Amino acid sequence: MELDRDLCSLQEARNLVRDARKAQEALMNFTQEQVDKIIDMMREAGEANAARLAMMAVSETGMGNYNDKCFKNYFASRTLYDFIKPMKTVGIIREDHDRKLWEIAEPVGVIAGIIPTTNPTSTVIYKAMIALKSRNAIVFSPHPGAVRCTNEAAKIMHQAAIAAGAPEGVIGCITNVSMGATNELMKHPSVAMILATGGSPLVKAAYSSGKPALGVGPGNVPAFVERSADLPKAAEYIVLGKTFDNGTICASEQAVVVEECIADELISHLKRQGAHFLDPEEVNKVSNVVMSANGGVNPKVVGKEPKFIAQLAGIVIPDQTKCLVAPLSGVGPQWPLSYEKLTTVLGFYRVADWHEGCERCFQLLEAGGVGHSLAMHCNNQEVIREFALKKPVNRLLINTPASMGGVGASTGLSPSFTLGCGTWAGSSVSENVTPLHLINIKRVAWHQGIPERKTMQPMGVAGIWEKPQAQQLNQQVDARLLKEIIDKVLQHLNV
Repeated sequence: MELDRDLCSLQEARNLVRDARKAQEALMNFTQEQVDKIIDMMREAGEANAARLAMMAVSETGMGNYNDKCFKNYFASRTLYDFIKPMKTVGIIREDHDRKLWEIAEPVGVIAGIIPTTNPTSTVIYKAMIALKSRNAIVFSPHPGAVRCTNEAAKIMHQAAIAAGAPEGVIGCITNVSMGATNELMKHPSVAMILATGGSPLVKAAYSSGKPALGVGPGNVPAFVERSADLPKAAEYIVLGKTFDNGTICASEQAVVVEECIADELISHLKRQGAHFLDPEEVNKVSNVVMSANGGVNPKVVGKEPKFIAQLAGIVIPDQTKCLVAPLSGVGPQWPLSYEKLTTVLGFYRVADWHEGCERCFQLLEAGGVGHSLAMHCNNQEVIREFALKKPVNRLLINTPASMGGVGASTGLSPSFTLGCGTWAGSSVSENVTPLHLINIKRVAWHQGIPERKTMQPMGVAGIWEKPQAQQLNQQVDARLLKEIIDKVLQHLNV
């Protein structure tokens, strides 16, 4: 008798968690040296298989492009490794001699890793490495559209870890993918934490699971170009950031906001970089195929090249086009392309000055990217300061491609494929997630002495008033009481 597929999926999730729990109990006793050896082997495997995994991801999902996915796999292996290598994640990780404190790292336990279809292999490499660096086992739930390449990435990471001495089952991945299996994984009693990367409904489900969860929010990232910017470089970086892996990174630019006085010059530079500006009729046609009727992006165009989108929309564009640019006059349902578009389409806005630009960026963030990121091309420190102090984002990316800057590839931010958006977006973390987010910290505190207890004088009626005022009031009160007592005594004596 053939077993029900959904039941098989649920059982597989339970089996993977059981094996991961057993592996994690062994892994938690590893030394820092043993852990770092495992991470190094995983790094080596990720680098060696970066190209093959990139080809598998593009072939299976139809999203992004081969060269950029190679870079992302390499970034998740080598760049991440270089960043996390010196981190202390075992035993006493900090001693504060002045405060007489020890801080001791403990793993959180088995982690559920939710993997998106947009970055199906690089996210596996990244999450596997930060999980094991902090001595946690991890079980992955792939997107249904990326099962094969996600499982292959998990298999490569698992084999490398085992070869370095990690316990069997320390990295698992569901092969019979279903929503039931994902929910079972997230809610399983032996799962301690969820690392959720994917669409908003899935991230919300992670937060509703009853487990601690580290998730992301949508990234409707504006790129503001101020008059002090290096315009040729700004145009180069905007197009580079938007077209990196065909716009599949959530930190990629979604709209350009530029001051009117430099708008025409910026447009010329953008065109030289391969941006094709749409006329009003073309904007409507592209809107109809890029955005769904319910307001979200059409899955068919996610991670696609401009030529594919143009053919779908029935418009003609130059062969060398790298991205489509839609001039817009507002934000909201009337302008569908003002929302997040994980593909090679940009919105474009002209503003009178940086004050209006600041407001337009705020509108774009409120439409679906609050808490995430904002890019600025600007050399005026005062304007940058105003944006930094007033905009509800956790990453303000200056003079850099937003997609690369947000993940820490071209900035000093922590290398990461899980970009926290803070409480503005309902996220529990506001920074790029690292192994240090996957540990519990015990603290040992020594006695430093009992605080001196001073004898306090009873307060008068004045209480919190200044002392001279209190003394004066108390004297007045005492005089009245004394007079009343004397009067009563005289009355009693009939004097």
